[in-house]
Amino acid sequence: MFAPLPDWLEEFRAQLGAEVIETHISWLLLADGCAWKLKKPLTLPFLDYGTQEKRHFFCQEELRLNRRFAPELYLGLDEAGNSGEWAVKMRRFPESQRLDRVCARGQLRRAHLSELAQVIHALHAGAAVAGADSRFGEPEQVLAPALDNFTELLPLLPAESSRLDRLATWTQAEFTRIRGHLAARKATGRVRECHGDLHLGNLVLLHGQVIPFDCIEFNEDFRWIDVASELAFTYVDLLDHRRPDLAAWLLNEWLAESGDFDAVPVLRFYAVYKAMVRAKVAGLSGTAEVATGYLDLAESLATPPAPRLLITHGLSGSGKTTCSGELLMADPVASTLRLRADVERKRLHGLPPLARSRSDLAGGIYTQEATVRTYARLGEVAGLMLDAGWSVIIDAAFLKHSERANFHTLADQHNADFAILACSAPFDELCRRLEARRGDASEATVAVLKRQLDWVEPLTADELPLAIHPVQRSDPT
Repeated sequence: MFAPLPDWLEEFRAQLGAEVIETHISWLLLADGCAWKLKKPLTLPFLDYGTQEKRHFFCQEELRLNRRFAPELYLGLDEAGNSGEWAVKMRRFPESQRLDRVCARGQLRRAHLSELAQVIHALHAGAAVAGADSRFGEPEQVLAPALDNFTELLPLLPAESSRLDRLATWTQAEFTRIRGHLAARKATGRVRECHGDLHLGNLVLLHGQVIPFDCIEFNEDFRWIDVASELAFTYVDLLDHRRPDLAAWLLNEWLAESGDFDAVPVLRFYAVYKAMVRAKVAGLSGTAEVATGYLDLAESLATPPAPRLLITHGLSGSGKTTCSGELLMADPVASTLRLRADVERKRLHGLPPLARSRSDLAGGIYTQEATVRTYARLGEVAGLMLDAGWSVIIDAAFLKHSERANFHTLADQHNADFAILACSAPFDELCRRLEARRGDASEATVAVLKRQLDWVEPLTADELPLAIHPVQRSDPT
């Protein structure tokens, strides 16, 4: 139960004719399609709203930070009568459009997550970068709160002491493994002023667009984080909502959008950390059963299946991208990453995925030299992913035996199982698909297809046992 409203707040509420919603750190007044958010006079270990000056400052910060991505929701600041207190004025939206509600109804789609990946990347691209001399993102600063979770959880979940010990040991060992990666990410500007609380409940679908809101304004350490840590929170929340398919899709779309493959070695550490934060919050709330569920999730993240490497093989239009996308979404623990040759080829030439290169047939970005560079880059990134314990799908034509053999060797070098996703379709169907293709990274045409037919090298007798032949719809999308 909460205490009665202060007199000044009751007067402001009456002036607005508002309904009141109270949280542990805020009051929300709802009226006339707007919401006024006021900060309680509190001092807690993670926030300080102890004076009017501080509360006013954090109202200004809330407005500044959230207007980066939701200017249409954050309207301004209003003074609460003559009290000296300030409120953040927001435009209300239907609660039913929050992504946690959309997901609960089974209406969250791949397209929503593709857009969210673009939104997150744009948010991070425009965010301030942590200074080299700041504490933010320093390896020891990353480790300390991760270990604190276990210290705080042990008295709350004494029956889970052995599991907590195992997870704490894993956290320390994983930190030791990735410490150099963490330092490098700080040095290369990947620690930024992020949102800080990017779970599904802080994302809303309005007018067909996914919009973040309610970022962390009250604690710099919570929002000045590695962009990979930010993405890991949304990824874990989708797993918590029992949607590993959408978690995998978001992660892969974000990697394709950002090209931030150096995030891969640290992602699992951050994902386990986010699951443990959820466990701690549940434990402190007295919901031990919920907390143990998050321990289950953390254990699953910390002990993924043995990685495997799968390459596609097939002519343009044969369904490689569709089938590989279905495979990565079918991974029940969302531990599969995909690399698309069409996307990475363009990235190597400074082009976004959907840009038209206007290259001639076998010219421009499609010369033999460019193709060799593309496959080399795919191998380099795939090795990084396999080293970090992720399974990998390479979506490329792999029409030549030598190309396939190189990646089979790569799998062997990383002790990963190897398979070939062999896609095919009748020539007329291939032509129809290519002529109908829109909005895709591939620039293949029927002319390209005809050239491929001249030099494609079919799977050999040694390769056929490694092949998976997917059953396709007549018109893969």
